[in-house]
Formats: sequence, structure tokens, C-alpha cells
Amino acid sequence: GHSNSKFISLEEQLTIFLYSSVTGLTVRHVGEHFQQSNNTISQYFHKMTIIFLSAPFYTKYIHMPADNEIHTMICTNPRFWLFFKDAIGTLGGSHIHAAPSAQQRGMY
Repeated sequence: GHSNSKFISLEEQLTIFLYSSVTGLTVRHVGEHFQQSNNTISQYFHKMTIIFLSAPFYTKYIHMPADNEIHTMICTNPRFWLFFKDAIGTLGGSHIHAAPSAQQRGMY
């Protein structure tokens, strides 16, 4: 399993990953925020990425949204739909910036 490192708890490792993902800040800025070196931030961001992309986490919790997963209240109300029509998914109400390549943009 995954556990605390010598100096950083598993909770802080996850926090570093989520903070980096949600804010989109550079490694240097995240390192300053957590008072850790750039190497440490990069190392734990990479570690958490590997955890989320590996079984059993990925196979159990990650899935692409089906077309019918948008709540009726959102897709039938123009006030909401304007903001959510291009959304791919959500994570606890957080927006994680994604920049698909020029070739992939047409898919969205």
C-alpha cells in the first residue's frame, strides 16, 4: 500500500497533488506554499499521479462520463447549461484546467 514518507504524510502528499491540479500553479509556487523543495513537490505529484492511474484505484473510481450523466436540471435550464455544456466531469466541485492538444479539441 501507500504510506507516509519519512518527512511527508500521505495526507500532505495528496494535498500537494490536489492543490497543484486545482490551482495550476508552477512547482516553484507550490513548493513555496508547502515549504518544500521543487524536487519534493515534483516527486509527490508524480507519485500520486501513478497511484491514480493504477489499479485498483483507476479501475474502481475513474470512468468517462456517459452522455446521460448530466442532471436534467442542468441540461434543461439555459442559465446552467451555458456554463456546463462543455464540462467533461467534476471532482468535488473543483475545476481542474485541462488543455487538450489542437487535434483533440474538436472532440470536445
